[in-house]
Amino acid sequence: MLTAIVGINWGDEGKGRMVDLLGSQYDIIVRYQGGNNAGHTVVNEKGKFILNLLPSGILRNDTVNVMGPGMVIDIAHLRREIDGLTEKGIKITADNLKISHAATICFPYHVRQDILEEERLADRKYGSTRRGIAPVYADKYMKKGIRMGDLLFPETLREKMEGIVEWKNLMIHGGYRDQAVDTDEMLEWLKINGEPLLPFVCDVTEYLEKAVSENKNILFEAQLGALRDIDFGIYPYTTSSTTLASFATTGAGIPGAKLDKVIGIMKAYSSCVGEGPFVAEFFGDEGNRLREAGGEYGAATGRPRRVGAFDIPASRYGIKVQGAEEIALTKLDVLSYMEKIPVCVAYEIDGERTDKFPTGDRLLRARPVIEHLDGWKCDISRCRRKEDLPPEAAAYIRYIEEKTECKIRYVSVGAERDAYIDMDNA
Repeated sequence: MLTAIVGINWGDEGKGRMVDLLGSQYDIIVRYQGGNNAGHTVVNEKGKFILNLLPSGILRNDTVNVMGPGMVIDIAHLRREIDGLTEKGIKITADNLKISHAATICFPYHVRQDILEEERLADRKYGSTRRGIAPVYADKYMKKGIRMGDLLFPETLREKMEGIVEWKNLMIHGGYRDQAVDTDEMLEWLKINGEPLLPFVCDVTEYLEKAVSENKNILFEAQLGALRDIDFGIYPYTTSSTTLASFATTGAGIPGAKLDKVIGIMKAYSSCVGEGPFVAEFFGDEGNRLREAGGEYGAATGRPRRVGAFDIPASRYGIKVQGAEEIALTKLDVLSYMEKIPVCVAYEIDGERTDKFPTGDRLLRARPVIEHLDGWKCDISRCRRKEDLPPEAAAYIRYIEEKTECKIRYVSVGAERDAYIDMDNA
């Protein structure tokens, strides 16, 4: 069974929580795109963990975790992440962590370039996490990258590094007038942070192809959501990689493999980090109350997330481009304080109502059409069967399911691993 777990909206939907929950059914868990610009928060019997680069299955003792060639890896951040988990008793070895030799390294100069460009843009900024993600993906496609496998060949690394630094300084030093990048400093940075990772670097394509031939169960873990996809998201307020399930096997290193299932994750309300159109957004006290109730602060950056009503046009679009067959609805318990629960059922654009998610500048002019459903005003965090839910909560789930035209299989009512309802087996 090859399954992808993907975000339906702007990211931060709770994918890590669901990967941790469903991970027991899989032999291998693969991160196939992105870098440390987003975080997956997992709460289980071992504690609370925020994972930026490592697959969420790293917290399970019997799961192999793979970082695919579609990823961009800040090796200093990864080393700290591994050290932090090791200090908490999580065992990480070459047997349970494999890093693709074809994954691209995110350097300090990528981070600097990201920050310099956001500061140059000022009020026109894209809302970057300032982790260097756009510059490193740009360099990858300019064929100016250093990959994890290059660390295995130190005899040719200096020559590659010198050529890239010379080119990079045309922009950083010559364009932005910032301090020039130094080759020796970058090589020292590679040595300090790269050498501890060498035992994990391998040809993950060979490993995963063998696993597929042996009918292993593989789970593909996405970062961010459909609306942040570089091609199908709210461009240019997107990430710089493909966040869709259709890229999962390619970004993992086995492009010839076919997915068997796509599980989409979406919250019971809307949230996003960063700039760009967010039609159903709450402001003022309404937004602050929902943000505090849901603990909506970026796992990677700590930035307050923008929050709003569940957005049906955006979610229906996300489900379509992800090809999701079933949904996990997270954080339903957060809405328990509401007397009436607002839902964005359509948009009004230039005086006309539409239930379709628009692209381009039309989205900037969209205004939400809101309907209200009855709230349940009670704690649902102990519910473990659908029969345990108050009627209003059950009605809210059915309403979302009908309007998005996709089956809701799982409902999360808390952060803990067991705080969920399987709607098929309740």
